[in-house]
Amino acid sequence: MRLKPKSKKEKLIILGASLFAVEVADYISRIDDYELVGFVEGIQRERCHETLLGLPVIWIDDVAKLGSSYKAVCAVGTTKRKHFIQQAVSLGLEFATIVHPGAQVSCTTKLGNGTIVSPGAVVAASTTIGCHAILNRGCLIGHHVEIGDYVTISPGANIAGKSRIGDLCYVGMGAVILDGISVGNRSVVGAGSVVTKDVPCSVQVLGIPAYISKEIRE
Repeated sequence: MRLKPKSKKEKLIILGASLFAVEVADYISRIDDYELVGFVEGIQRERCHETLLGLPVIWIDDVAKLGSSYKAVCAVGTTKRKHFIQQAVSLGLEFATIVHPGAQVSCTTKLGNGTIVSPGAVVAASTTIGCHAILNRGCLIGHHVEIGDYVTISPGANIAGKSRIGDLCYVGMGAVILDGISVGNRSVVGAGSVVTKDVPCSVQVLGIPAYISKEIRE
């Protein structure tokens, strides 16, 4: 399938065809550098017989036919998006970094490839955000924070300065992580939790103060 661009803007496709993909499409509509030209589905092939926002939905295996002139961003909210992204990369797709004009990102912050920064998000000085991270609406990321690859920070979460969030972590809505705290790879911080001490890898923490509620099997 060949998509027909409407302008000379950089052509962009979204991995995913869910409700979150519709939200990310709205972000892209506010950014002058990109023109959204389609969506990519990787689970339900029948979705490819439909359109979304009037744009085609194409099957992941057909991405290779698009050519190198298209870039992508992944609008899958869970950290399981890693496989979908790697599948697209293996088919030759390159990724863009999306920063909504309503976000505030320090000029000393480094954003990884494929990351999405949503409206109302604030990222303070000297912070490093990994690849394919999602910083949702209204989240606050403090100074000198390190956030790994494929991390999801949910709306309203507040991560204080000098903290470290490992790869493939999920931080729930409204969670608070105090200064200098480390959250290990693949861990989940429940919505509304207040994390006052380091969190090991592959666990879920809940509550105020947060406690380990279960282990996460990979």
